Amino acid sequence: MTPRQRIIPVRREYNRWVANQTLEDYALRFTAKSARRFSSSRISQTAIGAISFLALEAIGGTITLSYGTTNAFFAAIVAAAVMLLAGLPIAKYAIRHGVDIDLLTRGASFGYIGSTVTSLIYASFTFILFAIEASIMSGALELAFGIPLWISYIISAVLVIPLVTYGVQMISRFQILTQPFWIILNILPFIFIAFMDFEKFELWRAFGGLNTAAAEPGMAAPFTLAGFAAAAGVIFALMPQIGEQVDFLRFLPATGERKFRHRLAIFLAGPGWVVVGVPKLMAGSFLAVLALSTGMPATEAADPAHMYLTAFGYMIPNQTAALLLMAAFVVVSQLKINVMNAYAGSLAWSNFFPPHPQPSWPGGVACLQCGDCAVVDAARHLPPAGGVAQRILDRCHGLAINDLRRPPHQQTTRPVTARHRVQAGASL
Repeated sequence: MTPRQRIIPVRREYNRWVANQTLEDYALRFTAKSARRFSSSRISQTAIGAISFLALEAIGGTITLSYGTTNAFFAAIVAAAVMLLAGLPIAKYAIRHGVDIDLLTRGASFGYIGSTVTSLIYASFTFILFAIEASIMSGALELAFGIPLWISYIISAVLVIPLVTYGVQMISRFQILTQPFWIILNILPFIFIAFMDFEKFELWRAFGGLNTAAAEPGMAAPFTLAGFAAAAGVIFALMPQIGEQVDFLRFLPATGERKFRHRLAIFLAGPGWVVVGVPKLMAGSFLAVLALSTGMPATEAADPAHMYLTAFGYMIPNQTAALLLMAAFVVVSQLKINVMNAYAGSLAWSNFFPPHPQPSWPGGVACLQCGDCAVVDAARHLPPAGGVAQRILDRCHGLAINDLRRPPHQQTTRPVTARHRVQAGASL
């Protein structure tokens, strides 16, 4: 006689988490058609929210201070063009089959085990990005309110949990709600600077780098191939950003009622993120030179918090008010990107850990909370892991694109069905 199974309350709650696809958001499986009900505009606005990260400004400022404005500008244009072309087939197949970046890695000819390994790499990379953005937010909190860095790290990590736990529905609401505030404060300071101190734009145009003499007033800084290549190499580190965009693109319906509007939304939310990203790189480039012209040390001039504190000073003469506005802008910007980093990272971590030895488990939610704890410490140990993850991800990214461009009968990727999911679980 089969003994009666006793399910304790903790186990019952555990199973309730697993059964809730709002919490899991279809990790390690294709996105069901019933979940692909969001409008193109809503998903595109949600995905565009991922471009709010101030690391773009930090990168733009750093490469400008090192290599000059002209080299930074052309490096941004070329790198953006390459990332745009590389992201087009990835976005296309993510929407067609409703799969995230972890399942798309099967198109790199690595199979299910390969998808697990690349999920680990991608998950590590998203948490590295999470830590970078959290460190920027923590620096702003310390600058504005004097909060110790270790407390600021905890605040930056914990604030993300309630926004990410309920998946794309909560994230999309948060992104749309904060979008007007973020857009206005991105544009308004430059309007004030243009009217009040237009000469700073000429200064920026002529800036040749910290170790290079500036060009004559009204002339552009000199172009050097070595400076261009070095700056482009830094920007190419943003290549895996398409992975976060895809995690939201899969919720779009395969076809839209208005074809042009649907395609435009796919473009802007997917590979077209660079259309917004390049202006942000150039904004950081300009603000770094602006901050440097005020006598700020070069180490602080490339910090987004100090950049926007200088910019908001043109809008608001009161230093305290400008400081508070800077803190609000940085916090909103970093929360907008870190909900995306935490969401993408939790999905990737849950894809990495197979469902054995248990047939069910609260993957995304559990990984989100564990990952948040890891991020607090990871912010102090970024460069070595980042370089390794970047090189491996770039390699897998190129292989995936090569496979997706093959004729359909030659591709290793197939539409994911219930049978495929069973096989995936068995092979892992």
